[in-house]
Amino acid sequence: MYLEQTEPLAPEEILQELQALVEGDPDGIACLANAAALLSLHVPRINWVGFYLQRGRDLVLGPFQGKPACTRIGPGRGVCGASFARGETIVVDDVLTFPDHIACDAASRSEIVVPLVVRSQPIGVLDCDAPVPARFGAEERLLFEGAARIVGAWLEAAEASV
Repeated sequence: MYLEQTEPLAPEEILQELQALVEGDPDGIACLANAAALLSLHVPRINWVGFYLQRGRDLVLGPFQGKPACTRIGPGRGVCGASFARGETIVVDDVLTFPDHIACDAASRSEIVVPLVVRSQPIGVLDCDAPVPARFGAEERLLFEGAARIVGAWLEAAEASV
């Protein structure tokens, strides 16, 4: 099942909309919620998109769009934990082949996870799942990395907490 979407926009259009959207509110949670909603609205063929935020040693579920999700991810666990620990984007074409994959939605088949960085420190991740294998290519990688940069820079500039 896909999230309900409008016409897909080009990645640069989505990033422009995101930039304008996050500048409208000084609240970090509101920023993340609107970022997840915007991505779910304009990125086709996905079934989950949202944020996990560092709380102590774990990543804890933040604002998202999609089915209910895992609420807490231990250090280094799954694609989200691995991306956070390595400090790098991870694209998985087939989640069934990823060691220690955490299946929150059995329909998910591919995933992209991007670290969310504020003041040069990772504070969480932007995670997106799709119900089709190999959904995320170079264009989507640039989109999600750009979205994480915009959100991270806004959180830093606004001194917003999440």
